[in-house]
Amino acid sequence: MLDPKIDTKIQTSFGKQSLMATLGARLVKINAGAVEIEAAITPTTLQQQGFAHAGLTFALGDSAAGYSALSLMALDQEVLTTEMKIHLLAPGAGEKLIARGRVIKPGRRLVIVQSDVFAVQDGKERHIALLTGTMMPVTI
Repeated sequence: MLDPKIDTKIQTSFGKQSLMATLGARLVKINAGAVEIEAAITPTTLQQQGFAHAGLTFALGDSAAGYSALSLMALDQEVLTTEMKIHLLAPGAGEKLIARGRVIKPGRRLVIVQSDVFAVQDGKERHIALLTGTMMPVTI
């Protein structure tokens, strides 16, 4: 079960992310070691062929993975991405993207994370990206 103080910390932190606000992203679920973020695919987030831009996909996946790591950290800690790799599996076609981040291996110095991003079209999810990375806890 997630400590309510950690939940509040994540909600507050997400609210301060101007990029997420610019993208219209919403924090949908917060659990210990797992976070879900979604954003609509809009005319301002498309690439030249009409699909969701990989930058949108990456931003959502990175944030979902980062907040999943933060959900397991102490209240006086924050998180920084030190490395993130993305595998683009399919075009982002549809109405919205959903990023589901999770912790693979928590650690004191490094946290290994993963995020799966799905495009939702006509109510059906299609796996469009897999991100794997490393997060670093920092004391604030």
